[in-house]
Amino acid sequence: MHLAELNIAYPMYPLDDPRLADFMDNLERINGLGASMPGFVWIHKDDTGHAMDIPNPWPDAVGNLTVWETPEHLEQFVWNTVHKQFYNRKQDWFSKMESHHFVMWWVDEGHEPTMAEARERLDHLNENGNSDHAFDWSHLPHVKLWQQQRCG
Repeated sequence: MHLAELNIAYPMYPLDDPRLADFMDNLERINGLGASMPGFVWIHKDDTGHAMDIPNPWPDAVGNLTVWETPEHLEQFVWNTVHKQFYNRKQDWFSKMESHHFVMWWVDEGHEPTMAEARERLDHLNENGNSDHAFDWSHLPHVKLWQQQRCG
């Protein structure tokens, strides 16, 4: 089994606003870094090749949907690369969400999840909490870097 993850966010400004420039100007670089990491499998992209410009069921949100070989591979990318610097600045660019904005679930090797599938998993996590069907970092006791970041 591989690990799918969805992460969504609501920008505080239009995507072309100068206040989002640091984020937008580095998006392709960070996505490219992720794609070059050990354990990276797949990222959902639109017809033009953009990973963030995807049709999604969350109006005004941006997000990404990826697949990794293991949680440890995703963990290394998120917390032990330059990605961490951008994560630490999320409050500069994105509105705080009261519900979950991040969800993971297991997929068969070779499966490319859809946004509808991702929406169902995020909804399930919000409605039921962690389960084997949909979960966050706290459901994976063997990965610990998220705890050092106080990631909720």
